[in-house]
Amino acid sequence: MADLLETVEAKLRAGERLSFDDGVALFRHKDLLAIGRLANFVRERLHGDRTYFNKNMRIEVTNVCVASCLFCSFAKLEEDMPGAHTMTLQEAWRELEQRMDDPPSEVHVVNGLHPGLPFSYYEELLKGFKRIKPDVHLKCFTAVEVHFFAQHYGMTYAQVLTQLQQAGLGSLPGGGAEIFHPEVRSRISHDKATADEYLAVHRTAHAMGMMTNMTMLYGHIETFEHRVDHILRVRTQQDESRAMGANAGKVQAFIPLAFHPDGNGMKNLPAPTAVDDLRTIAVSRLLLDNVEHIKSYWVSSGPDVAQIALSFGADDVDGTIVHETIYKAAGSNRPEGMSEAALIRLIREAGRTPVERDTLYGVVREHPAALLPEGALKVKDRNANRHLQVVS
Repeated sequence: MADLLETVEAKLRAGERLSFDDGVALFRHKDLLAIGRLANFVRERLHGDRTYFNKNMRIEVTNVCVASCLFCSFAKLEEDMPGAHTMTLQEAWRELEQRMDDPPSEVHVVNGLHPGLPFSYYEELLKGFKRIKPDVHLKCFTAVEVHFFAQHYGMTYAQVLTQLQQAGLGSLPGGGAEIFHPEVRSRISHDKATADEYLAVHRTAHAMGMMTNMTMLYGHIETFEHRVDHILRVRTQQDESRAMGANAGKVQAFIPLAFHPDGNGMKNLPAPTAVDDLRTIAVSRLLLDNVEHIKSYWVSSGPDVAQIALSFGADDVDGTIVHETIYKAAGSNRPEGMSEAALIRLIREAGRTPVERDTLYGVVREHPAALLPEGALKVKDRNANRHLQVVS
């Protein structure tokens, strides 16, 4: 197995692309720390010790959904079912209005596939957010939602995205990817967009100049081969999008999402362990040589694992989020949001430099790294003869 790591390291240093077999072998390799070191080498070659976060808020305006995904604890099939909710536009807008004393730079909207709402509801939703904060970036509606809109309202993907852009849409989130391979997808999410349809939406968005993210839901019934197949399909899509030219969009970030079993059709399965979380982050970083950012989504893995993942290939911890309900519905005991100060502390104590970004990875502010690993303490910068309060 040492030969594998030597081969992989040689390829990485030579700028060679890793293969499907390399990816599977890395998932099966016993030396997690060695794999982490390789992923960290790539991470630092790309980003140094910089770690990104943003001030964002998440809203799920409806959990009514015609799809019946086995892994989902969030969706309700019908409007009148217990726990079903659909916000009025005024209720959704109020979520942003109430946070204008410390406003987010991004509003992230992900929903169920509601069969009873007019398309104008989604257009007005975006327009209302823009009226409240004209410079807010709207990262809204997964590729699965865009595919549903196209089918349900009799439109093409380009027509859907054009009308949403005119209403204020800025980019697409990555949700809904799950596992691309049909052996798995047909079992866990048979009645929503296929992998090809999901990727086609992103391809259309990139052709229109839009940036997107992509995800992978791991740790349920899939194999390592299925994970590698999924990651490499993202890589292939990125190759195709980059070939469109300088004005095309691309996949900005890849986000592995840990499966949570509570309250859904796969509740008898165990959740993935921290080792699996870190290995998946690391192998994703090693295989995705054309995707700039790997997120360790702290809501999925928990803040502690997200912090460690910053040495296993991740360079982004997502953001403040404020109000997350999808993982909460699946039994997650993570907080619904984190303060900017808490994220800065998390990054600093990992030995990294916190960088607040906007949605498109423009730098808003680079914070100084911690002088000592004791990030919750007041420490003295003797050279500057001043005190630095590292906030918690």
